[in-house]
Amino acid sequence: MYTPSDSIGKVSLMMDLIAQRQRALGSNVANVDTPGYIRQDIDFSQYLGTMNSPLETKLSSKLGPSAIIADRSEEPIKAADELLKMQENSIMYSMATRRMSNIITEMKTVVNVGK
Repeated sequence: MYTPSDSIGKVSLMMDLIAQRQRALGSNVANVDTPGYIRQDIDFSQYLGTMNSPLETKLSSKLGPSAIIADRSEEPIKAADELLKMQENSIMYSMATRRMSNIITEMKTVVNVGK
């Protein structure tokens, strides 16, 4: 059965992932000219498949201490590409915060209607 608290947990976890990705992308930009630096990112696809299961178990255990993965390709990091990914990530975060706001508004409505 669907409950608003399930949605809050899912959106909260998604926001955490997005924030971790923003940190990884920022690190990539900061280290564009660092010799031997390995690009970091988060692959959301490996986490999105578990969004229909209890997040506190499967997704949290997959994330472990960090969801950041290293990109072992030998391609040089392009600052413009990283900045574009940061902008896309920012839009995703904005969408997640709007979803969280909508969930809270729905909960307030239910509480106020029930009075």
